[in-house]
Parts: sequence; structure tokens; C-alpha cells
Amino acid sequence: MLLVRSPLTRLWTRSLSCCSVIGHGANQRRPDRRKGDPVTADPAVGPAVDSRPAPRPGRVVLDGRDVSLEPLDPPRHGDSLFETTARPEHGLLWTYMFDGPFADRAAFDRALAQLALSEDPLYSAIVDRASGTAVGRAALMRIDPAHRVIEVGSIVYSPRLQRTRGATEAMYLLARYVFEELGYRRYEWKCHALNERSRSAALRLGFTFEGIFRQHLIIKGRSRDTAWFSMLDSEWPDRKARFGRWLAPDNFDREGRQLAPLS
Repeated sequence: MLLVRSPLTRLWTRSLSCCSVIGHGANQRRPDRRKGDPVTADPAVGPAVDSRPAPRPGRVVLDGRDVSLEPLDPPRHGDSLFETTARPEHGLLWTYMFDGPFADRAAFDRALAQLALSEDPLYSAIVDRASGTAVGRAALMRIDPAHRVIEVGSIVYSPRLQRTRGATEAMYLLARYVFEELGYRRYEWKCHALNERSRSAALRLGFTFEGIFRQHLIIKGRSRDTAWFSMLDSEWPDRKARFGRWLAPDNFDREGRQLAPLS
């Protein structure tokens, strides 16, 4: 009988030979335990870890010295967030955001109501403790309890909050909550690759740059490449110590200027 191999059969055969799956590769070395061969038959698959899921973040208040993070509440925070972040003169704050700017107060209120209902992203208002004014917002998002991975994002800082001790403290409070109270392994920061201020902020805060996802998203009709950053639980003790030194009152002069940098 003549066996004819079709083009599909030949393609399938070549695919198998190229994939050389573990345990079936023709050239795979097999361990010779009699000679103490160091090659193992087991593939490298990463270290064993505790596979229990992390809890989801809750609607909690995180208090610092200069700011508090409070669950976003339109009746409590709407007026001050509009005045500090959503007036016509604040348009540039929204350049790289998924939402905003807003045509008027009614549009802002509708958007804020939707954010307050969201579970993922889970939004917090950043409140100046001295005045009780909401001066920004941030969210924990892309929440993956099974793998203990979570992202901080949707961050909007009003001009009043930018470049203040409270701005850094807000990010410290969220990171501490993620690692110490919730037990996540990986904390992510992502931003538009062209957003140089956000990329610089991520590095200053102790995140590690991991690369660019090209043509990752379409935002407001524009193509977005996304820069990825991360911080790991094993890195948190060092990052926490840096935050502690920087946020200490004796690191600032009488005018509130830092004496030593964070990074």
C-alpha cells in the first residue's frame, strides 16, 4: 500500500518537530544519575508560592499626616473635586486620562456618580486633612485576587496637591494598604508612554520600568502605547523605609521644602 502524506500532514509533522515538547524532544538530554548528571528531568517552572487568593480592597479610610484617602462620595467630595480638578482651567489634567475634561458641572456630576458605584476600579478621594478639601483622586484597579496582582491608576492631582508632601503620602498609604493589609504580591503602575511626568513619578516612587506595550489601547480616538511599571512584595520593605525617611517631618524645612529626595 502506498502511503501519501498530504501537505497538511507534513505541516503538522514539522510543527511537532519544531515544538519539541518537554519529555519528547529528540535531542533532549536525559539525566544519567549513575554519573551524577546535574541535568534534571523536571522543567524550570518558578518557585512555589502561597496560592491562597488575596482579599479584594474595601471602601476604607486611610489616614496619613497630611492627607486621607476616603471612599469616593459625590455628596461629600463632589464640590471640592469639581473646584480643584474640573474647572475649565484644569483641562490639561485630563490629557492622558480615560475620562474628562467635562463640558459642565452636570457632566462632571454624572461621571462622578458612576465612579462612586464602581467596584473595579475602586475610587478614593484624596482629602487634605488641614482643610477637609478633596484635592485629587486615585483608584485601585484591575484587581486580580487569585494571582494577588493589583494596579494603582486613574490618578488625578489638582494643582493644589501636586508636588506636595501629601501627594507622595497618598501613594505611600495605598501601597502600604496593598502589601501589608491585603497581601498582594505585585503592585502595578501603567500610563501613556508619552506621559513623561507619570513615568518619572513611577520611578521616583520606587516602581520598576518593565517595558512598552505597543498600540495597547485606543483612548479618545488616539492610539496609546502603554508604559508598564511594577513593585513587588519583596521590594516593599525597602520602599517603605525610603517613604518613611522622606515623609519624616525633619526632612522638610520651615517652608515645607524637602531636604533629601525620595529616590
